[in-house]
Amino acid sequence: MVNDPLGDMLTRIRNAQMRKLPKVVVPASKLRARVLEVLLEEGYIRGYTRIEHKNNKADLEIELKYSNGQPAIKQISRVSKPGRRVYSSVKDLKPVANGLGVAVLSTPKGVMSDWRAREENVGGEILCNVF
Repeated sequence: MVNDPLGDMLTRIRNAQMRKLPKVVVPASKLRARVLEVLLEEGYIRGYTRIEHKNNKADLEIELKYSNGQPAIKQISRVSKPGRRVYSSVKDLKPVANGLGVAVLSTPKGVMSDWRAREENVGGEILCNVF
């Protein structure tokens, strides 16, 4: 049993990129799929597909992105954890890596990147930072 499903997915992505694997498989959930959608929009992964199994379980197969043999994601870290939630208002959102990275937020309007949250003028829980 995994206590932090999103943290588990981020760790699997980190480990797969260290091994230079083209794909990684994680158990499916709505939150994981929405975070992957943001990573796809920002250009950190090539794509992902949902794989359905016979026992009503599903997996997400993530295609990792590399450029000249280097992973597109240099650093990915969990900010808000099950033991310590981190929330931020829209005016307190700080840029990640001087604007080169992106923070993924869970807001009342859905999961989105930090720059989109500023456009929508909404704050929320900071799930992870990607650079």
